[in-house]
Amino acid sequence: MIQRIEPGPGQESVWDYPRPPRLEAVTKRIRIILAGEVIADTQGGYRVLETSHPPVYYLPPDDLRMDLLTRTARSSFCEWKGRAAYYTLTLGDLRLEHVAWSYPKPTESFLPIAGYLGFYAGPMDACYVGDEQVIPQPGDFYGGWITGEIVGPFKGGPGSWGW
Repeated sequence: MIQRIEPGPGQESVWDYPRPPRLEAVTKRIRIILAGEVIADTQGGYRVLETSHPPVYYLPPDDLRMDLLTRTARSSFCEWKGRAAYYTLTLGDLRLEHVAWSYPKPTESFLPIAGYLGFYAGPMDACYVGDEQVIPQPGDFYGGWITGEIVGPFKGGPGSWGW
């Protein structure tokens, strides 16, 4: 049995997040740094909150280095958000395949994030929510960002696939 961690003051439990997921606007500054370059810097993002998952942050393309991103042929399907498109980030000799994704034509509940991009935090030098550097969600499937404001346990690590 999964033991929910009780949130402390100012914290949220991912086990209190809903299913189907909820979309929330984010007013905190969100930044992504790779090889000393600012890839993203925005205060106009959204986060998706889903049971057992750290929030996934979606950032507006106007606040991203879209010149470094190339859409790939890869796609996937989310029962809540619709069909996802993936992007490869190329910075000099550095190439990160399928490191970002978006929902060009999301379902009605997620229309505000149409064309916004989510990023896997693991391959980046640093991703920040406010002034806090995030920890990537375990595993290589989900793209959640863990901050001190949330507690788990989090889906994604070994043995959590069937939660």
